[in-house]
Amino acid sequence: MSAAPVSLDAILYWHWWIAGLVFLTLEAFVPGAIFLWMGVSAMIVGVIAFGIPVLAWPAQFIIFGVLSIATVFAWRRWRPAKVATDQPTLNRRGESYVGRQFTLGEAIVNGVGTLRVDDSQWRISASADAPAGTQVRVVAVDGTTLRVERLGQGAGGA
Repeated sequence: MSAAPVSLDAILYWHWWIAGLVFLTLEAFVPGAIFLWMGVSAMIVGVIAFGIPVLAWPAQFIIFGVLSIATVFAWRRWRPAKVATDQPTLNRRGESYVGRQFTLGEAIVNGVGTLRVDDSQWRISASADAPAGTQVRVVAVDGTTLRVERLGQGAGGA
């Protein structure tokens, strides 16, 4: 008892629609807009195969390939430009503190300390220890750590 061989001649319009849904699902998990356009292309080939049921499978694959490449390149060429904003650091809160000056509530010990900024407690790092009450400036952000330097000193001191 052997299974019947799978024939590409049996590819129907609804196979393309399922392939399109699979590509769209992949796009949800692996964003980048490539699978999106492959899914759209598969759906279009499904519509063409529905309208022309005698369309041979090689022609369907050629149409899919051409549509996939064309839609990806068209999207890359004409995608909407990024909109300039008056709040470029809105979702990068740490970066919004770069350049701001603060007074240490706790001392920096062994180059590490904490700093109360607005309603949050931030981990800070510096190249040198500093006592509580010292004025510091945030000079960079490293992940969730603010790098600070003492005011009145160059980049080498903190």
